[in-house]
Amino acid sequence: MPFRKFWARFLACRPLPQLLLPLQNCSTACAGAAVSLPARARPKTRFYRQRSACQPTRKNSRCLHTCRAHAVLKRLHGENQLMAELLYGSGLRLIECVRLRVKDIDFGYNQITVREGKGQRQRVTLLPQRLRRPLQLHLMNVRALHQRYLANGGGKVHLPFALERKYPRANKSWPWQYVFPAARLPMDPRSGRNTPASHFGKESSKRAIREAGVPKMGSCHTFRHSFTTHLLENAQDIRTVQELLGHRDVSTTMIYTHVLNKPSLAIRSPLDEEAQPAGRRLSIPS
Repeated sequence: MPFRKFWARFLACRPLPQLLLPLQNCSTACAGAAVSLPARARPKTRFYRQRSACQPTRKNSRCLHTCRAHAVLKRLHGENQLMAELLYGSGLRLIECVRLRVKDIDFGYNQITVREGKGQRQRVTLLPQRLRRPLQLHLMNVRALHQRYLANGGGKVHLPFALERKYPRANKSWPWQYVFPAARLPMDPRSGRNTPASHFGKESSKRAIREAGVPKMGSCHTFRHSFTTHLLENAQDIRTVQELLGHRDVSTTMIYTHVLNKPSLAIRSPLDEEAQPAGRRLSIPS
């Protein structure tokens, strides 16, 4: 709405005594003093900084090459290595990995169901073949730990939404247990009791990147960027990659298509050209 029309409607819908009431308490005010505009009526000026086409994105700079990604994974151990392999092999976010339940992993169809993801969206992603056996062995150890918790009167986990009231005994059942429980029982702030929860050492991934000699800033989320970039490098459909990542808009996935826009690959540097033999002369066109 234009400024003049808004101010005209603002004065027309209010009586004159109501407009002059703030001026009566001011001793220095005069009859011809102007009423100040409300804060909502003041025009707002916003400045947007446009990103240059040649400016690199954060996702581009934090992507690891395939050899470096495997080198970083080899420097992790135990549960941290298994979780990092899931981040890189399935494209999971860290919060999605630590919230994985036993029932979310389907070994028959080699898929993982991600629940309560970003934006409370649910999706299905792939389960790497090489992680089938390590995950099965890991779940056997977690189930033995869950049995010890049940023997000590514990073993309860948090259930999302109102499922704890609908299914009172489901919080102790095996399918609802976390895939990666913490070493110690933290206190749930909602219920005030100690419950198994997931844990992942974020510093371990940064330490592994430094030990692998990667000259880049990275974190556990770098594995998700590398997962997407390597799928696009292998000529995977961008719509399929969008569904695996859980992006609402394909424009978010299009950020990773920088790997497809490499005009420099068709150009060979003159430094890479082999030197001409000494006895051979180049013909100069007339």
